[in-house]
Amino acid sequence: MASPSTQEVFIQGITHSGKTFRPSDWAERLAGVMGQFRPGGAQPGSHLSYSPWCVPTVIHGVKCVIVNRALRDHEPMAWDFVMNFARDNDLQVAEACLLPDPPPAAAKRP
Repeated sequence: MASPSTQEVFIQGITHSGKTFRPSDWAERLAGVMGQFRPGGAQPGSHLSYSPWCVPTVIHGVKCVIVNRALRDHEPMAWDFVMNFARDNDLQVAEACLLPDPPPAAAKRP
């Protein structure tokens, strides 16, 4: 499902038939469950934030969860959980690499 050359997998909130996945907060719920899986392991209070390996976001109006391949290396069962979630719910999955936002353009002087 994921090739070794990509750094991230995007689980999209769109089914293979093109329907929007419900409930509307699915991405936040999935990422919240994965909050304990992080570099260095779970820490006190880590359940209150998202793991850097599993982050909810919106891309072009579509809710997504970005899953970093590091999760697979460090917690294979957690990786299997999110990939099975996508498969079981017929969600589209794309292999990609998240690029940082470009810096804001400098204001031109008149």
